[in-house]
Amino acid sequence: MRHLQTDPKSLRRVERSGIQLTKVQGAQVTALYVMLDDSAMIYSADALMTYNAAEFENGTRKNADKVLQLAVDIAKAEGVECKTGRVMNISVNQATVPQAQDSQRDLIYMASHGRKGIAGILLGSETQRVLVNSKVPVLLHRPVV
Repeated sequence: MRHLQTDPKSLRRVERSGIQLTKVQGAQVTALYVMLDDSAMIYSADALMTYNAAEFENGTRKNADKVLQLAVDIAKAEGVECKTGRVMNISVNQATVPQAQDSQRDLIYMASHGRKGIAGILLGSETQRVLVNSKVPVLLHRPVV
C-alpha cells in the first residue's frame, strides 16, 4: 500500500510522479485531500455575519472532489488502483499522520513548497511537521525552480 498526500497547488506534477513510483513498486495509491478548516481563523464581526459554514464546507468538498478525481484519472491512465479520501482539519499534519498510521500505509508522498527565510518562520511548514511526527516514512517531492 502507498499513501499519497495530494497537494492542490502542484497537483499534476506531484501526483503523476507519486503514481508512477507506485506503479513501479506494484503498489496501490490512496490520495488524501485535507480540507483546511479555516473557520477558526474568522474573528471579525463582519466576517462572522457573512460567514456561512454550510456554504463554505460545500465549496470545500466540491474542490476536494475535483482534485481527487484528477488523482483517480491520472492513476487510471497509469494503470494503478487509486482509493481516495478527504478529511476536514485545521492542519495537514494532524490529518495526514494519523490517517497514514491508522491505515498502515508504507509511505507518505507529499510536496514541499520549500518556503525559506521569514515566510518559512511565519507560515511554518506542514511538511516539516509531517516529517517530525510521522512514524510512516515520508518521501518529499520538491518542485524544480
